[in-house]
Amino acid sequence: MRWRRRTSGPRGRGGRIRAFRRLVTVTAVTAVGSVTAVTAALCGTAAAAGGADLALTAGPASGHASAGSAGGYAFAEGARRVDGAGGTADAARLAAGVTYRSSLDRDARAYYALELDAASDAYVSVTAVPRPGEEVVAVDGVRVSVQDADGGSCSLDSATFGAARSPRPVTAWGAREITRTGTRCQDPGRYYVVVERVRPQDSPPDAWDLELTTVSEPAVKGTAATDAPQTWDSASPAPLTGEPENRPAGAGFTDAASIGQGAWRADAEPGQTLYYKVPLDWGRQLYASAELGSADGRSGYATGALSLSLLNPVRGQVDSAGTGYTGRRATVDLGPVPPVAYGNRYAVAEEQSAMRFAGSYYLVVHLAEQVADRFGDGPFEVVLRLRLTGTERTGPDYAGEPVPRRVFEATEPFRAAASDDAAGSQAGDGAGDPAMRAVAVGGIGTGSVLLAGLGVWTLVARRRGA
Repeated sequence: MRWRRRTSGPRGRGGRIRAFRRLVTVTAVTAVGSVTAVTAALCGTAAAAGGADLALTAGPASGHASAGSAGGYAFAEGARRVDGAGGTADAARLAAGVTYRSSLDRDARAYYALELDAASDAYVSVTAVPRPGEEVVAVDGVRVSVQDADGGSCSLDSATFGAARSPRPVTAWGAREITRTGTRCQDPGRYYVVVERVRPQDSPPDAWDLELTTVSEPAVKGTAATDAPQTWDSASPAPLTGEPENRPAGAGFTDAASIGQGAWRADAEPGQTLYYKVPLDWGRQLYASAELGSADGRSGYATGALSLSLLNPVRGQVDSAGTGYTGRRATVDLGPVPPVAYGNRYAVAEEQSAMRFAGSYYLVVHLAEQVADRFGDGPFEVVLRLRLTGTERTGPDYAGEPVPRRVFEATEPFRAAASDDAAGSQAGDGAGDPAMRAVAVGGIGTGSVLLAGLGVWTLVARRRGA
């Protein structure tokens, strides 16, 4: 049995609010990481030699953390700690572009403050993380609302655990939008984000950890679309076939693994949530499905065993679907979503309205904890199949910079790796494969850094000699 959830989405008076191959392979990641370590050691040697005027700067190694233990969520490193207040008077302010850590008690409402201008749209996302093994009900989850200083509602959204009743990270979002005809939530000043559990009476007693993010979208200069696109190709194309490539997933939004068109394989344990990101530019369209491999010699039935969700660059849900599992290979696919377009924000349908930004879209796959009861602890093979279509278009001319910067951009290397023809190389032409090209580039870059490091070593040796 399959299910599909259409998001309720943040709602405001102006209308309803509406994840390429990685640039390096594991080999390249390992090489760059090794070079970073060597470079750091060389820099330490230089400092020990008293060379205060000698400096070599190297960025962090490419790559992401593995998905970790079943049920684990990778919170953003360096996220600021903030306490949710019991009311508006003591609400701590959330700054745009900053990621926060907080917590939510069962019977509490947590208040946070936003300081907003009169021109920019503001988005907030809240990911609630219950503890693995907690007993949850299908209709429980997290609710997020944005309110003005008078308590008027700007938006309301909720995310629940669903039929599988499997504890997992769930994300809801909220917004304050500036609209042509809006009369509420249009003024500058202080606004409030209110976070609570959907059904506290049925909720586990332990506090849930929270991850909060805020994004500011500037106004558009000149003219921009004022209506939603009326027509777009909503027919699902034939699914991609062929052997999938191994691509370990991230365990959270900030370490989500980058993928593009193609088939991608990972192992998942019951209770585990996998995070991927897909760069989508203006005009591009995504089709996605997920497959759960068969269980060896076991039978039974697990409700809502596999779920697949698509979230936009501000972590607002676009669409979600799931399927049960009998031990045989099972597939779930997302419904057709429109090409990325600024005007989508004016659409009534939530799965269209949420496709309003270019940038990194997130695919989140969850394998229900209850699968272990019928089919063992796994791991189980999960395959994502993605197809990208549509013609890249020019986006809106923003009057300022979004915060964080470039959140609504698909960067140039990502664009190339996520294009249709790039992924066509999966048939076996390694020379045309963007990932293989990245290995070559990574090799060149690695050699350059090694040469630079040797240069530092030589200079230090000369100084010692002198």
